[in-house]
Amino acid sequence: MNAITQDRSDTLAPFGTRLDGVTDPVRKAATGALHRSGLPDRRVEEWRYTSLRFLAETPLAAPADVYDVAQIQAQLEELGLTDGPLADLPRLVFVNGRYAEAFSVLPAEVDVSFFAKTQTFGPLSCPDRDPLTALNTALAADGAQVRVPAGKKGGDVLLVSLGQTDASVSFHPRHSVTLEDGADLTLISIQAGRGRYLHNPVLEVSVGAEANLRHITLQTEGKEAACLATTYAQVAERGTYNSFVLGLGGVLSRQEIHARLAAPFATVHVNGAQMLGGRQIGDVTSVITHAAPDCISRQTVRNVLDGHARGVFQGKVYVDRVAQKTDGYQMNQALLLSENAEIDAKPELEIYADDVKCSHGATVGALDDDQLFYLRSRGVPEAEARQILIHAFLDEALGLIEDDVARTVCTQMLARSFPVAGENA
Repeated sequence: MNAITQDRSDTLAPFGTRLDGVTDPVRKAATGALHRSGLPDRRVEEWRYTSLRFLAETPLAAPADVYDVAQIQAQLEELGLTDGPLADLPRLVFVNGRYAEAFSVLPAEVDVSFFAKTQTFGPLSCPDRDPLTALNTALAADGAQVRVPAGKKGGDVLLVSLGQTDASVSFHPRHSVTLEDGADLTLISIQAGRGRYLHNPVLEVSVGAEANLRHITLQTEGKEAACLATTYAQVAERGTYNSFVLGLGGVLSRQEIHARLAAPFATVHVNGAQMLGGRQIGDVTSVITHAAPDCISRQTVRNVLDGHARGVFQGKVYVDRVAQKTDGYQMNQALLLSENAEIDAKPELEIYADDVKCSHGATVGALDDDQLFYLRSRGVPEAEARQILIHAFLDEALGLIEDDVARTVCTQMLARSFPVAGENA
């Protein structure tokens, strides 16, 4: 996303002197870009609906290298990672942005290395354009680098990021996932934590020809935390990148996805759902670039907003001149449960080809009074009836998750976070 070009380095004050000691050329270039642009504010078009005031309110130090093992174990149990459908899956666990070997189980069919050792930045990210990516590039300490060899099935792999802190900190993991031609993988990313922190991950995804990546993110960060995640995905011929984000946690969250269909017959799905309350802000921003003919993109995002919560949807589909026979669809739907809740939706098409099928839309509404009346007339209490309708609205979105395990986990987490009264009676 473009930043204001004037010098706004004062916005970097929360990070103190952490940016001053950068010596690596790639990191120095990112730091220079960051000092020129500063962090974006609401005068920047792509951030006009989402304020980063959270970052200005307190210094954000580097996290300590030590953590409370018992608390991490308790978090894993709370997330259902020690029993149930996720218990036996291989997992890569990061605590405050660093790999935690004691809690991890390496996958058998997948090659894994770590950014802390390789210090390798991928080619897909744009730190000169995207300030949060520049911040990550400057301060990244660790991350998972996952590669699935050609023709291999990697199964289901968990990528777990936990924040645990008593002070205000920030961590910036740098992840990458590469599927060689014909490879297959389901990556389930879980973001959670306790305390006040900024989680600013960057993920670079490369999907080879006829490869298939299902990427599901369950965002359930701590109540005082912010998660500003950026994903860059590139898909080769007949490859598929199918992503889904379920946003439940954090006082501030943004899932920003840049997906490029780089060769004919590639497919991208960027779907999601958010359920927010209080004064939470949840932002889903995407830029899908059709750079080749005969490609398909789909995006459906559903939001349920209560209290003073604000949801943001910004979805742009860009169709290059060469991308004839593009098929693109985009829809954002919001359910407002309070007169103080707000949704800002900005679907956008930018088309330079003349043989395309593209559409977009947005709907906003409240719970249907007739449906509520129907349930209440059959003896369902009002509070329970409301929850039944809310879950039904979100269940349609969760149905877009292709992986059975991931869909079950998301459904269970939603039910645990927002139970229907009487369902355990």
